[in-house]
Amino acid sequence: MSSRELVVLGTAGAVPTRRRNHNGYLLRWDGKGVLFDPGEGIQRQMSFAGASATELHWLCVTHFHGDHSLGVPGIVQRLGRDGVPHDVHAVFPAEGAQYWERLKYATSYFGEPSLVEHPVSGSGETLQGEGFTITAMPLEHSIPTYGYRLAEPDGRTFLPERLRAHGISGAAVRDLSGVLLAECTAPKPGQKVAFVMDTRLCDNVFALADGVDMLIIESTFLDSETAHAHERGHLTARQAGEVARSCGVKTLVLTHFSERYVQADDPLFLEQADFPGAVLAQDLDRIPLPPRRTGP
Repeated sequence: MSSRELVVLGTAGAVPTRRRNHNGYLLRWDGKGVLFDPGEGIQRQMSFAGASATELHWLCVTHFHGDHSLGVPGIVQRLGRDGVPHDVHAVFPAEGAQYWERLKYATSYFGEPSLVEHPVSGSGETLQGEGFTITAMPLEHSIPTYGYRLAEPDGRTFLPERLRAHGISGAAVRDLSGVLLAECTAPKPGQKVAFVMDTRLCDNVFALADGVDMLIIESTFLDSETAHAHERGHLTARQAGEVARSCGVKTLVLTHFSERYVQADDPLFLEQADFPGAVLAQDLDRIPLPPRRTGP
């Protein structure tokens, strides 16, 4: 099993369908679970996917429309019921704090989960996780909405043939510095993932997606609804593909599809995105992050 993968829990837009649940995206990252936009039915979808509340460490809500947040009460209550012992960091738009409070205490429940709340506002902010940062950036929708970018710090990787050429082995490898370190290692860019929901095209969509290994992005409509998409603050599949191409994305994941489309329409989303290797997300898909890159 990949230690870094996206588990797709739901792919519908505002209205769930027989084959698509409301939103939900679990990013598994070296034992830390980041759950984005839990919609209705999220607990059941997690059960189908073999995911548990105990693996959640971050909960990131882009905005407080129901298809992106009505699963919050169930998640919060499940954290308490299952006695999750660690802190769970909750990130959400500060402008929607009243909705967060209502969702968090929607009903009576057993247990009190340890939630560390991070309401983000303005131009957004960068939060420190274990081995990665999460940056929130405002988008353009009908209510305050933020996209998220998870980034691992850049590092270096050892080059075995260079080490052998210098006669370096064993514990001596750890003591490399200066010129030898530069000669015997190569840059290893940290992996990056962007999560972009409900927005029309804007500068921050491109900033979030810049150079990421995986872009999870809404493609609510096809070309025939381009004007409607802009009016409602959404993207089309073609626009999602344009973002991926211009930003040097490695893996493009299309999701958040309007209920007006049926299964026969699925190929059109990939055709209009026109991005090699694009993934049309389906509920319960597991999509591994692409291999880590070495070099610039």
